[in-house]
Amino acid sequence: MTKGQTYHLITLGCPKNEVDSDGMEMLLQQANIVENADAGSADVLIVNTCGFLEAAKEESIGVLRDLAGGKRRHQILIAAGCLAQRNGDEVLKRVPEVDGLLGTRRWMDVVELIKRVRSGPQQRRLQRYSLLGEPDEAFEQPVPRPPVAGGSAYLKISDGCNAPCAFCTIPSFKGKLRSRPIEAIVDEANALVEAGASELVIVAQDTTDFGRDQGEPDSLPRLLSALCNRTSDALKWVRLMYAYPGHVSDALIEVMASQDKIVPYLDMPLQHGDPRTLRRMRRPSRLEMVFDHVDKLRAAMPDVALRTTFIVGYPGETEEEFQGLLSFVQEIRFDKVGAFPFSPEPGTPAAELPDPVPEEAKAERYARLMEAQQPISLRQNQAQVGKVLDILVEGEGAVAETADPLVLGRSYRDAPEVDGLVLVPGIANVPAGTMLQVHINGALEYDLVGEPLLAETYSSRKKLLTEFG
Repeated sequence: MTKGQTYHLITLGCPKNEVDSDGMEMLLQQANIVENADAGSADVLIVNTCGFLEAAKEESIGVLRDLAGGKRRHQILIAAGCLAQRNGDEVLKRVPEVDGLLGTRRWMDVVELIKRVRSGPQQRRLQRYSLLGEPDEAFEQPVPRPPVAGGSAYLKISDGCNAPCAFCTIPSFKGKLRSRPIEAIVDEANALVEAGASELVIVAQDTTDFGRDQGEPDSLPRLLSALCNRTSDALKWVRLMYAYPGHVSDALIEVMASQDKIVPYLDMPLQHGDPRTLRRMRRPSRLEMVFDHVDKLRAAMPDVALRTTFIVGYPGETEEEFQGLLSFVQEIRFDKVGAFPFSPEPGTPAAELPDPVPEEAKAERYARLMEAQQPISLRQNQAQVGKVLDILVEGEGAVAETADPLVLGRSYRDAPEVDGLVLVPGIANVPAGTMLQVHINGALEYDLVGEPLLAETYSSRKKLLTEFG
């Protein structure tokens, strides 16, 4: 590889893409290709695309076009990730300046792809520079990762998905579930902790299906135990995302409740709360099972924070079915709820369903769902007032009315990027990644407010400001 080359990488989409981008960056740097914040002067331009929804697809195409519009003669433009895997031909048609495609399971070959493009003839057939197939044994190895900024890092434990959801495109381009070896995951976790991670956020298309492809279903509890027992005390939090209803086993709940490093938090996307809609979605439709999961989780971990995600306006969703969703939300009392209107994705069974819901009705139902959740979220947050919580500092800001300094952090109840914050006014210059103990003295719909407890190393606010000033 020619020395002195630089790259500019843009990551779109979910945390799984962020993990892959981390790996690409480390491999590029090991090949003496260094990061360049200026896309106009970088030698290699890479967009790690998202293709999950039509809106994400168009965003990815837009970013590629923007880079292509300013592309210079010496520059290489690579489309990587989900959209390249799902719609590679369309990418090349709509953005002909793209020089290469890198699939979702081939990110570890990014340097090889650059070499192929650089060594090829000037008038080249683009398909020659597509790496979209299955990976080699590199998938089995720990993912190289850069230093951890802010104390939190995503840890991907598998790729692909076996779920039959009618609305989802992921299996069509990600393929079937492929779990990573436990040893490789633990080695990567230790490397992340050494690089500064206090929190590891476990991600996959379905974290709770880990090991099923290897003939060992319900292997997630064993993996979580290994992560907790074989990492240093510098790792404070292990957070579990993307659990599938029906796969939340008693063994998983027991491990979550017994391992101190695992925070009492679970993200379990349910997609709807009415059995009729769920059946059309090809999702688990026995709501009794969900109530059983929730009862067991709350019995084992009384302070557990539960997050879920719903789709509104799915084809055929009647007002009665939507009311079923609202009743379900009221009864369960989730701490955190995300929602989005249904978007028909070409090639999925849901795109062919009759009785589409009008866009205006989708928007109106989305607003009603979030309005119904707000007082629930507020009550759940108000229950935290008076408690002392550890927070992981993410940054700082200022109080709007007074311009006083304000530290922004997350408690165990808040996953990065999707949940709320803990606001701590009156202190400043606390580095991101610092763990602080905070006395909660206020609650908003989505955020908490608190004041710092000054631990032994911070015997006074003055000392705190001095040490971090």
